[in-house]
Amino acid sequence: MNALRSTLFSLGYFLSGIFYGTISLLSWLLPPLSRHRFVIGWTYFSVAWLRFCCGIRYEVHGRDNIKNIERPIIILSKHQSTWETLFLQGLLFPAVTVLKKELLNIPFFGWGLRALLPIAIDRTNPREALRTVKQKGLKRLQQGYNLVLFPEGTRSVPGKKHKYARSGADIAVQAGVPVIPVAVNSGRFWQKGKFVKVPGTIQVHIGEAISPEGKDSRQLIQEVEDWIENKMQDL
Repeated sequence: MNALRSTLFSLGYFLSGIFYGTISLLSWLLPPLSRHRFVIGWTYFSVAWLRFCCGIRYEVHGRDNIKNIERPIIILSKHQSTWETLFLQGLLFPAVTVLKKELLNIPFFGWGLRALLPIAIDRTNPREALRTVKQKGLKRLQQGYNLVLFPEGTRSVPGKKHKYARSGADIAVQAGVPVIPVAVNSGRFWQKGKFVKVPGTIQVHIGEAISPEGKDSRQLIQEVEDWIENKMQDL
């Protein structure tokens, strides 16, 4: 049954991606925020479609930590599945994220991504990628966008973690912008490398803002990592 439900989800996911990707070509006639708002509708649809097809719901804890804070902000999140890349875009609108530049070349899907002004990087050149993230990250903040970054760089399976990169913390220190840590256990339901989704409720925990004042990027990212990984033990 889960395989059938996952197939139905994938069908709607990709067909809707084709629709939004095609229409996004016309959205370039709109102002940046209007264009962003239209394309981000696909992420709302995808999260709702996943719930309908696969029974994957979610609960958000600590929502007030992003409601009562001056924008823009930097969000550093745990990364276990595609789910949070979709959900956080809507929750923190307007927001941009970092992605592999190859994704922009995918027909339909890449067209929609371009409309969201992402920070596209070349992972084969880590030094240049880091420079791009910093330069464009600062620019997006100045333009009024929130930044959603995944410091581990890639998805981790439940119970595991990768090394936390300091690029997001570097931007926060340089821009004087607070960091919001996010813990999410989506990998229990939308598992890395597996087609079949498992019904359940994803827990999203949003931490209090962490100020970069008086800290270097190493201290800041360590504070973020400690909060996220301690929360992940509870999940």
